[in-house]
Amino acid sequence: MTESEKNFHVAIIMDGNGRWATRQGKPRFYGHQTGAEQLREIVEAAPGFNINILTVYAFSSDNWHRPKYEVNFLMDLFKSYLKSEVSKFQENGIRFSIIGRRDRFQPKIVELIDHAEQKTASGENLHLRVAVDYSSRDMILQAAGRLSQEIDISQQTFSTLLANGMFPWEASPDVDLLIRTGGEQRLSDFLLWECAYAELYFTPVMWPEFGKESLQEAVEKFRLRERRFGRVPELPDLKY
Repeated sequence: MTESEKNFHVAIIMDGNGRWATRQGKPRFYGHQTGAEQLREIVEAAPGFNINILTVYAFSSDNWHRPKYEVNFLMDLFKSYLKSEVSKFQENGIRFSIIGRRDRFQPKIVELIDHAEQKTASGENLHLRVAVDYSSRDMILQAAGRLSQEIDISQQTFSTLLANGMFPWEASPDVDLLIRTGGEQRLSDFLLWECAYAELYFTPVMWPEFGKESLQEAVEKFRLRERRFGRVPELPDLKY
């Protein structure tokens, strides 16, 4: 593993649950339930591809505008996920944390989040970050508001201010590979700062069908790309 691969950060916009269910002739709930099960497969597979950090977009701040019954179902699904996965995370060395707002959640959900983060804090095989009630623009504005208290205004400082959750002193890590399932090709207010130099991978595969093989294909295509970060490739010495 190269030095750059020691902090391989993959972010995924898990899109297409509802559309996938509709195409199956089933209610949108079925798609969300299947999508949650699919996340388990991806989390288990990620360390095998040297992924150290996995950030997934589960519920945006704009998703509160969805029908109330769908939002309630998603919140219940989130609670069930938190209850069922913590012990598995501990067994597999997975650190779990939430990015996004927490003040609009029910107290029970906040309690479950705190419990999951505390119990898995020592996990070293993978850091799973789940974006819930998340808006990148809001996070950037909040970080900018804190800058008035900082003397050293650098990218590293800003990234640290941008991070939130149980470990706010940690810088929000840059994304190496951003995957969006479901066929859409936009970032949808997700990790805008962190994706400044991310490689973007869009696939028509709906999230409930995005399995280990799909992740492997995305990572393999990422490995083939040349990341220059604004520089030019090294050229051989030319003699005149």
